[in-house]
Amino acid sequence: MPITSTPSAPSLRRRRDRLFISHIVHYLSFVYQYVRNLFLSRRLLIEPSKANTSSSCRPEKKNKTSTTNATTTTTTTTNPVKKNSHLYYKGKTLVLDLDETLVHSVRLGSPDDNHTISTSIKRKKIEVQNDHQSILYEVYKRPHVDFFLKTISQWYKVVIFTASMAEYADPVIDWLDQDQHIISQRYFRQSCEYRNGDFLKDISLAEPDLSKVCLVDNSPAAFGLYKDNGIPLTGWISNPQDQCLLDLLPLLDALRFTADVRSILRLRSIDQS
Repeated sequence: MPITSTPSAPSLRRRRDRLFISHIVHYLSFVYQYVRNLFLSRRLLIEPSKANTSSSCRPEKKNKTSTTNATTTTTTTTNPVKKNSHLYYKGKTLVLDLDETLVHSVRLGSPDDNHTISTSIKRKKIEVQNDHQSILYEVYKRPHVDFFLKTISQWYKVVIFTASMAEYADPVIDWLDQDQHIISQRYFRQSCEYRNGDFLKDISLAEPDLSKVCLVDNSPAAFGLYKDNGIPLTGWISNPQDQCLLDLLPLLDALRFTADVRSILRLRSIDQS
């Protein structure tokens, strides 16, 4: 039987606090959405009324011309409503770390290979060719990762940014996204900035507009370049009862409705400090 540690009281308290804050953020985001849509709708209703009033003062030339003008006015005022009401939450990018965030890998034959992991954890052996030698890894999926990826792919453009080499990471990502429709882009170690022994991730490569991009990572050093865009996540090794990915979904659901993700993530940083 695998040995699983029971979460301590402070750990449970922190998780409850994070969930509470996430729900509050979610609620405020929906309030913001409602008020903003109401404001846009009223403004767009007033502007066409002014335009119609001014045009009614002009002499009518022909019925055909008047019909054409009315059609043009209707087309012009309908499209912005649909476009502007969704402008502030469409097109956001979520950048995800790989190891200890979505999966955990063990090199077969290494000392770590002796650690027993629950049979309920999904796993796959992956062979990596490196310097003319074959290395075999056992890769384990974090609990709920498949549901997590499927859900967020409906909300965000999903990008994987890992400090691992592409020879190893590519087949792991292929396993996570077997239908090739969840992960939009992949960045590897060569795209990281190496500084003082840490790999920093330049998320502007995935999305230049920093108001529309977040980075989920278990390593605080990864946020070094853009700290206001970081969402720290507890690293995972083997706990079959882990629910951190599920706990993260309310926050990610709320962030997609914000005009600037940094305005919310800064509040989380202040609260956690």
